[in-house]
Amino acid sequence: MDKNTQNDYLLKAIGAFNRRFMVISPEYKILASSSKLNGIIDSEIIGQHCYKVLYDRSLPCINCSIKEAKNKRRPALTPKHGNSLDLDEMPCYFAYPIFSGDDIEAFVSMDFDLPTRGGLEEKLNRSNAFLRNLIFSSVDCVIAADKKGKILIFNGPASKVFGYTEDEALNSLNVRNIYPGKQAVEVMRNLRSEEYGGKGKLKLYQTHVKTKNGEIIPIKLNASIIYEKYREVATIGFFHDLREQLRMKDELEKTQLQLLQAEKMSSLGKLAAGVAHQLNNPLGGITLFAKLIQEEYDLEEGAKQDLDRILKDAQRCRDTVKELLEFTRQTRHLMRPHDANEAVSRALFLLENQALFQNIDIVKDLDALLPPVQADIQQLNHLFMNIILNAAQAMEGKGKLTVKSSLLPDPDRICIEISDTGVGIPEEILPQIFEQFFTTKEEGKGTGLGLSLAYSIVKNHGGNITAKSTPGQGATFFIELPVADKNNQGEDSGDNT
Repeated sequence: MDKNTQNDYLLKAIGAFNRRFMVISPEYKILASSSKLNGIIDSEIIGQHCYKVLYDRSLPCINCSIKEAKNKRRPALTPKHGNSLDLDEMPCYFAYPIFSGDDIEAFVSMDFDLPTRGGLEEKLNRSNAFLRNLIFSSVDCVIAADKKGKILIFNGPASKVFGYTEDEALNSLNVRNIYPGKQAVEVMRNLRSEEYGGKGKLKLYQTHVKTKNGEIIPIKLNASIIYEKYREVATIGFFHDLREQLRMKDELEKTQLQLLQAEKMSSLGKLAAGVAHQLNNPLGGITLFAKLIQEEYDLEEGAKQDLDRILKDAQRCRDTVKELLEFTRQTRHLMRPHDANEAVSRALFLLENQALFQNIDIVKDLDALLPPVQADIQQLNHLFMNIILNAAQAMEGKGKLTVKSSLLPDPDRICIEISDTGVGIPEEILPQIFEQFFTTKEEGKGTGLGLSLAYSIVKNHGGNITAKSTPGQGATFFIELPVADKNNQGEDSGDNT
């Protein structure tokens, strides 16, 4: 094949190339073209500047691939401006120089056809949509912002936690405003340090953020700095709300402390029972020998009165030991009919001679016709003991304690009222008094378990406990319990304790 035939085939191949194909001079003038542009034939554009013919510009385009090939003296593939695929902004997509010796004689400029560009755009759109779905499907808050703090990404969980709509966040919220005080500065300082996962990383960092309404929320943050050519251009953070986790941790700690307290009370009960058994023997000896003296000796009246006092006090001690054994008796949790009046009286009997009650006037108004309640007697003992002790402590050992029992208008329920003349309960904390570990006592003077345990016992018995108070005039607790079913002789509800 001769040279002319080869050149003829090359020219035909260029003419059949279904893309823009031009030869451009170093001065950006069109030297040759293989296609018509907007109906203009080749001869009409030869010698004109490419940027004027193609885009009606007065200067070369900013992202011109010929300019880059000219500067670098090698082929150049220019991505479109702003890393998008809108190739209408790109006058020369691909260019390579034609050398004559060491000098560049011209440049070949070519472009991709529209179907190829459309495919790239569609692929990019699908990719962007997938990435957006990933971010907005995250269970954690995802927030990205540029260097100035303008928010670029704000997903659904972020809106839920922070209280801002996506539109509010993107248009009017600065990322620095989601941190209280100078916390934003602290976060950026740690991001740039090596201490929390390496420079530009922040792993499992616990801090606080501020919501739209000013609430301070504990969060765990994983964040990164986004770099472009070694320059910081943005940050992205994944914020995990710790409120539920901390609440569960707090509940667990409270439960553990309550179990420890219950174990402690159980140990004290066993100790008290052991002491009570030990006291029974010497009390029996005191009673026996006092009676023997009375029977075998002819005593003066004064000595007889003294022995009667000894016998009376010894009998009281034995009654106290008996009630204490009953109070601490280890039983199965057995629900059966019990006399609530008797349980109240037992608690008062054990407490009324204690030092705390010496200056307290105790008034009992117990309905003798009160029907029995379905209850576990040991828990009922603890219930009334807790409430009565709480009332005595509120009066600081001086005042009037009133205990009243009655049948409610609903004949299936009874009510025990325990009133004191203490300082009362402030209105703002009255709804909280049955919460676990809530207490107004000084540190070391209470655990905050008394009323919460009383509440738990009452609820377990199907009852209800409420309180009312007038500050400075005392408080009254109302304990409602269901009346026992006459046909129910008892029901196990637990193991040996």
